[in-house]
Amino acid sequence: MTNLESKKVRQIVKNFKDKKVLVLGDLMLDKYIWGDVIRISPEAPVPVVEVKKDTSCLGGAGNTSHNLKSLGAFPILVGVVGNDAEGQWIKENVPDNRGIIADDNRPTIVKTRIIAHQQQVVRVDLEKRTPIPSMIEEQLFNFIREETYDGILISDYNKGTLTKSLTNKVLSFAQERRIPVFVDPKFENFFLFSPVTLITPNHFEAERIVQHECWTDSEAERAGQKILSQISALYLILKRGEQGMTVFEKGKKPLHIPTGAKEVYDVTGAGDTVIAAAALALLSGGSIQEAAILANAAAGIVVGKIGTAAVTSEELLSSLTK
Repeated sequence: MTNLESKKVRQIVKNFKDKKVLVLGDLMLDKYIWGDVIRISPEAPVPVVEVKKDTSCLGGAGNTSHNLKSLGAFPILVGVVGNDAEGQWIKENVPDNRGIIADDNRPTIVKTRIIAHQQQVVRVDLEKRTPIPSMIEEQLFNFIREETYDGILISDYNKGTLTKSLTNKVLSFAQERRIPVFVDPKFENFFLFSPVTLITPNHFEAERIVQHECWTDSEAERAGQKILSQISALYLILKRGEQGMTVFEKGKKPLHIPTGAKEVYDVTGAGDTVIAAAALALLSGGSIQEAAILANAAAGIVVGKIGTAAVTSEELLSSLTK
């Protein structure tokens, strides 16, 4: 990176702190039970984990919000939790909880991971994936319509928050107000997300959309171009795991960026980090190429941490200037 490029990147990251981003999506609580495997159970051929501690953190759209906050921005989280202790925990652990609605008829989504010797042994999910009721959908949209922010980040985990009706209303509203929209999609709702500023599918989702493999650079290029012919998006970042990412902008040659990860311990939530960093970079005056480079570096840092994690602006700058 030249001195000029380094100066520009530093300015982009410095601008993160002025940004207010509304995060709409599926809210979850990520629980971790940490321990050691001490023996195999006499009851069944499974490991017995002796618990040392347990921790909780924001998951799903909450982790995207946490990444935005960690990078210096101010997130406004919008979504649904249950009327339970886990939902209350989420409300108490976000910077702004006014957009979080409690639904008496669904539990807060909880993912519990048991970690032993720095490895995940098993994950247990508690969730209800039915679409949210129209009354709650209306409450969420009214909140979105009345707030002021720089951009909307949609974090879809296909758990029922992003109904067709709500998504259409939010995208129409954003287009009318010229508010940038950034989407981390799931395959099931993919074609709802149009028009948007940026969409960031991973290669597994892309393969299902285009119905061919996305492993090689040429396959990834073909997939990205096909996707951009099917939806209206200014930019597309195709997340390719250990292959890095490929960046698309209509009318320009795709850009391949190798992974920034030194060691991969845990990919949990890496997609949340990518969309948070890329969205902030675009909102802070960066080009799509600069946004992708920053997002790739951020993901490279976060996969080197165990559990649902976030990256700070200081860590990001340090990794880019080494």
